[in-house]
Amino acid sequence: MSVATVYTRAVSALDAPQVNIEVHLSNGLPAFTLVGLPETAVRESKDRVRSAILNSQFEFPNKRITINLAPADLPKDGGRFDLPIALGILAASGQIPADSLHRFEFLGELALTGELRPVKGALMAAQNAESNERILILPTQNGAEAAIAVDDKHRIAGHLLEICAFLRQQGTLNTCLAPNLQPSDTQNNIDMAEIKGQHQAKRALEIAATGKHNILFSGPPGCGKSMLAERLPGILPTMTRDEALQHLAIRSLTSNSTDTRTWMQRPFRAPHHSSSAVALVGGGNPPKPGEISLAHQGVLFLDEIPEFTRNVLEALREPLESHRICISRANQQALFPARFQLIAAMNPCPCGYHGDTTNRCRCSPDQIHRYCGRLSGPLLDRIDIHIHLQPTPIEVMTRPQNAAEESSSRIRERVEQAYQRQIARQNKANGDLSGSELHQFGAFLPEATAALENMAHQLQLSARGLQRAMRLARTIADLADSEHINRAHCLEACQYRQLAAAQPATTL
Repeated sequence: MSVATVYTRAVSALDAPQVNIEVHLSNGLPAFTLVGLPETAVRESKDRVRSAILNSQFEFPNKRITINLAPADLPKDGGRFDLPIALGILAASGQIPADSLHRFEFLGELALTGELRPVKGALMAAQNAESNERILILPTQNGAEAAIAVDDKHRIAGHLLEICAFLRQQGTLNTCLAPNLQPSDTQNNIDMAEIKGQHQAKRALEIAATGKHNILFSGPPGCGKSMLAERLPGILPTMTRDEALQHLAIRSLTSNSTDTRTWMQRPFRAPHHSSSAVALVGGGNPPKPGEISLAHQGVLFLDEIPEFTRNVLEALREPLESHRICISRANQQALFPARFQLIAAMNPCPCGYHGDTTNRCRCSPDQIHRYCGRLSGPLLDRIDIHIHLQPTPIEVMTRPQNAAEESSSRIRERVEQAYQRQIARQNKANGDLSGSELHQFGAFLPEATAALENMAHQLQLSARGLQRAMRLARTIADLADSEHINRAHCLEACQYRQLAAAQPATTL
């Protein structure tokens, strides 16, 4: 048979569209023609495939070889098509049975020796192959990732020879087995109990974790801003399987071999302040996810946030509201999810000691004004909690750690309970409530409404800022296991914006 068809999968954002590898052998001068919108890495596959076939003790046809990657208008990139191209050539030349290929899909990059190397996007390919009732055969390193999507069905192999023996019914292939799915008790073995003092900041962090609110820490160097931010993932509610699969699918686009041992942990991304807008929101051709999508269902930490360029920070405004990012290119558009919690940290002034009682600030009012002006009002308005930290007293720092400091596991128990109340009531976190849903599920007592209106006038809150305070009040009430929101809940919610308003570093 001089024509053979092999099924595989491309990568297009969070989709894995089917690609048919059509191989035709004909008489004429030896040639290798590859059509169907292949990128550079795909065009170079002819040299890898030729060497892999010869080093696997097969014959490379000395004919005119034409390979079509259908559909022709879908861009194809990467080395993922090496394996199906090699199998198509072997099937078209009669070295392996072609009638057994229709039940399988193949992914894998070939080494010159015929060994298989991992590829990106194996999770989506496994899910789509399952929906088409085909078995996916892929490199061993991608096996655990594919098994998370569909356990005990797809097959793994380490060499081209293993797959050829399997298709000839002369051997077997191992099935993909899912890894241990137990989430860890803490994130990267760091615990909230290690932070001494800063009880108000811990309380704010607990509220943020419960309702999925964004938070801004302001304070002098060494007061614990980064330590607090790093411990937020450890107190967040446990991810559901669907949430974990969404995040793993995004990670799969950026790495050939994804660490599946931590796939049930909330992600924590902390890009450097020199990162570009493309690195943060995503880009490239074809489009790839950025840091905000890699933080999907987790935490995005921006330390020294005023040091980020203005266009980078303004790019956060839309995904903070819509929880997604759309990247458009001339020939392709990609939509990536971006449901993350933003934690920002900043010094109150360029030298860092404005308002510090133990160190003298060396900055002029004009320097402080320009430094704080790097954060726009619309961006600050989208951050629910603004809190200013003071350095922990020396006498507290020198004391040995005691049981009075709560561990992350104990805090997470309260967070989980309050979060489940939100899911049972409205099927979403309080931080995601719309204006109409706030009135429907808020249950504000008359005294609470009066206090909220009074504080909104005093703090000159915008409409968005007022809604943020209302969402915070609903979360505080849930932590207190209260069905209704009373005056104390509203006052505590407003103070997290009042503290920031009192600081010159966060008034702009």
